[in-house]
Amino acid sequence: MVIKGSSGEKIGHYSEIPAEPVGEDMATNTTIRWLIHKEDGAPLFAMRMFEVRPGGHIKAHKHPWEHEIFILEGKGRIRIGEKSYDVSEGYFVYIPPNVEHEYWNTSNSVLRFLCIIPHRHTT
Repeated sequence: MVIKGSSGEKIGHYSEIPAEPVGEDMATNTTIRWLIHKEDGAPLFAMRMFEVRPGGHIKAHKHPWEHEIFILEGKGRIRIGEKSYDVSEGYFVYIPPNVEHEYWNTSNSVLRFLCIIPHRHTT
C-alpha cells in the first residue's frame, strides 16, 4: 500500500506503482514507474524507475535538464555524448543538460535503474 501522510510524505514499495510502457518513439522493451512526482507535492524533483528488458533500448535523446541515474540491477551500456560506458548494479551516472544520451540492456536480465530529474519550471 502506498501511504500519503499528513505531512506530505509518500511511502511505498516500487511494485505498487504501475509500470507504464515507454512509447515506441522513445524506447523498445522499456517501462517507467513514476515513484515521486510533482503531483505528490514534490516541489523540485521527480524520481522514476526504468526497467529495460533484455534487448531493450532507450533511443538517443537530449533535454535541457540534468539526469541523475543509479543502477539497481542488471547490466547495460550508456552513451553520453560521444562516449559509451558499461554499467551494472551499484553504478551512478550524471548526465548534464543538453547532452545526447541513450541506453541499452546488454544482459539476459532486466536492467533496472532510478532516474532523478528536476521539474521543468517556466516563468
